[in-house]
Amino acid sequence: MSKLDNQKSDRIAEPITLREGRVAILLGISIVLVIMNTMMFNLALPEVSRAFSMSASSASWVVTGYSIVFAISSITYSRLSDFVPIRRLFIIGILSLGIAAIAGFFSNSFIPLLIARILQASGAGSIPALSLVLITRYVPLERRGKAMATVMSAASLGLGLGPVVGGAIVEYLGWHFLFAVTAVTLLLVPFYTSLIPKETPAKGSFDALGALLAGIGTTGILLFLTNQYWIALAAGILTLILFAIRIHRAADPFVQPALFRNRPYLMLGSVGIAAYLCSFATLFLMPQILVHQYNLSASVSGLIIFPGSLLAMFVSGQVGRTIDRYGNGSIIRYIPLLVLASVTLFALFAGTSYIAILFIYMLLSVGFTFLTSSISNEMSRILPRAQIGSGLGLFQLLQFFSGAFGVAATASALVWQQKLPLSEAYANIYWGLSIIVMASIGCSHIYLRYTSRSIQQA
Repeated sequence: MSKLDNQKSDRIAEPITLREGRVAILLGISIVLVIMNTMMFNLALPEVSRAFSMSASSASWVVTGYSIVFAISSITYSRLSDFVPIRRLFIIGILSLGIAAIAGFFSNSFIPLLIARILQASGAGSIPALSLVLITRYVPLERRGKAMATVMSAASLGLGLGPVVGGAIVEYLGWHFLFAVTAVTLLLVPFYTSLIPKETPAKGSFDALGALLAGIGTTGILLFLTNQYWIALAAGILTLILFAIRIHRAADPFVQPALFRNRPYLMLGSVGIAAYLCSFATLFLMPQILVHQYNLSASVSGLIIFPGSLLAMFVSGQVGRTIDRYGNGSIIRYIPLLVLASVTLFALFAGTSYIAILFIYMLLSVGFTFLTSSISNEMSRILPRAQIGSGLGLFQLLQFFSGAFGVAATASALVWQQKLPLSEAYANIYWGLSIIVMASIGCSHIYLRYTSRSIQQA
């Protein structure tokens, strides 16, 4: 174990009492606002495209660029939490998010809008990542499932409120006012100051070069997907190779190489990544379907999406109780089948009725909440304490990269299929997603086989 790991273990071993109920409410409100901020702009993309005379794939960078920086920010804050007090990191993240929102409100062209979104993402990524670290560090294992479910249900509520609030704001006030919602997070700073435990800083270092290489590599690949720049693909792949070399040579690497040798962790993470990819692709695609296929307004489109997220919030209590009482195994085994059923139904019926979209998304949203809550809880259980910050951070990085990948690939697929009827183009995308989910089902069974063997050997 490294010196940093010893310092971290000593610091978190101090008997600090967490006011779990109040902190859960604070984290829940923060995550709702952060996820709303992520999703509201999906409804604004058609308006942004018209305002700046841009294609759907170019305008999608408002979401894709945000997701890339959000992902890098998530693992950055997770790694920093190993030696920087978590309360300080929360406050820095919220200030970045809120101040960028104020700047974004006054943007009047695409580049300032994109810059404001990227600055927002640099702060927003801290909230979900640090929430998982905080729960893992201070909530006992027997209550951790409930806490994880609370966080994930808040994310689901944000996913649902984002389209509703975003659609109404875009339709009646204009997309600039989307930034006003996120600026509200600045009011939460005093609560973080009083409720989050005070920790003692530890000595440590941060691999800034590794973070930069990871960001450039993922951006290059996504640039290729959205704009077909082959030079961006080559640069992205080369940079990721340099990133792999870097993390094996750095004293305190941005991502611990041991995580890539942990097969159970990788299999479990693959299941969650597939769920995020399908969820983000669907939340990008549904407004396109509802606006262009069914000629619905942005606000009505949001109301179609909202019930699924609301249902996920209502079942979150049962999710937590199920995890705490029965464990994660059954959820990891069976819920991916529900996700597969959802994307298959989208492929069959998304082009026939917007009522079908409403009910199918309810299935997908519930499945997403169950699965992501269980996977985060299971990761906190199987990872060594010294790897929890890096492991959860890497998982968040891959989740949101997969979300950005899903949005970019979906936007490009729409452009590639522009000569096809809209309903056929949407169906083809969902059939592609179904293949990804089937691969994740295989990963879930491989993971459960690993855990079964480890139990037998014990």
